[in-house]
Amino acid sequence: MIGAGFMGAAHSQGWRVAPRFFDLPLAPEMSVLVGRDAARTRAAADTWGWAESSTDWREVLERDDIDVVDIVTPGDSHAEIAIAALAAGKHVLCEKPLANTVDEARRMAEAAASAQRLGTRSMVGFTYRRLPATAFARDLIAAGRLGDIRQVRAEYLQDWLSDAEAPLTWRLQKDRAGSGSLGDIGAHAVDITEFMTGLRVTRVAGLLETIVSERPVLGSASGLSGSAGAGRGAVTVDDLALFTGRLENGALASFEASRFRLGRKNALRVEISGSLGSLSFDLESPNELQFYDATLPATEQGFRRILVTEPEHPYVGAWWPTGHMLGYEHGFSHQAKDFVEAVAADEDPRPSFADGLHVQEVLDAVARSSDANGVWTGVEPSFAPSTVPDRAYAAS
Repeated sequence: MIGAGFMGAAHSQGWRVAPRFFDLPLAPEMSVLVGRDAARTRAAADTWGWAESSTDWREVLERDDIDVVDIVTPGDSHAEIAIAALAAGKHVLCEKPLANTVDEARRMAEAAASAQRLGTRSMVGFTYRRLPATAFARDLIAAGRLGDIRQVRAEYLQDWLSDAEAPLTWRLQKDRAGSGSLGDIGAHAVDITEFMTGLRVTRVAGLLETIVSERPVLGSASGLSGSAGAGRGAVTVDDLALFTGRLENGALASFEASRFRLGRKNALRVEISGSLGSLSFDLESPNELQFYDATLPATEQGFRRILVTEPEHPYVGAWWPTGHMLGYEHGFSHQAKDFVEAVAADEDPRPSFADGLHVQEVLDAVARSSDANGVWTGVEPSFAPSTVPDRAYAAS
């Protein structure tokens, strides 16, 4: 695994726990953790359960005993590492968003397609697809329980940047992160909408806003552009993204991504309405779905709460008895499970790098729309989309 920050901890938890709860066809061995600082990386490796640590990812790619590379670095290094890893014959899991630009993402998708012909697999880590509730929502929609999809509202709301004096970090600089709330959390809103509905976004109209334009730089702030010493630095990404999307069946979807919504800590909220019913999901209540069945008699209609903790629900059977809740970290175990099973079966896992590129194209279209004062802008495909269907997530 390359990267030893917040996502490094989450992915490590997934790799460590998945083979202990799921009967996997291959056994993941947590061999090497790669980071920039030798001492900190060694400490993280000891904490998270990695056998070795390194500061040189290129050297690690040359090792014959490494089969999989998991990339959890900032977006500006995804393309270089992933393309090199695929060329070295390593299966690759890469965190979202796939890259910082459409061009980088396209090159990654092309490299993945070339590697796939040699049996090397790749996947982008949109982990929220792998929560039991979101996977079950996808299966309900695929089974026709909502009928024809007519309208979607998706929003990802946080408030960790609402303090204007919060320090500048790499996530607030375009050269490191690519974009702000749009790519960081808006990408999740786009992907979960397309995953649940099975429909792609084809056009968008949106606006991006930077609410706080500069922030304090603490100390040397290693890795930040123009951070030679203490002072203040420019925020070069968006704090808020608002956009409308047209789905391929003609339905409208509204999206919001904000890191300034006070009181919303990690609220990925999706409501999907069709001709036969509606459902809604909120990541702050991750074990629940709200489902409305319009086919019931009028006297029985109304949203009802489904507690998604039965062994028949996706993934749940491997964990605890009914009603014993799962949390944020379990999605990373499910991600590791699905990735290993796909590699063992010599199948392409989803979401693919082509899927990740498509999300990048949606984000790019939103940015271009904002630059043009919110005009409708087409999502321009630059690579043939994956032809591998998303499978229903069977209870397991």
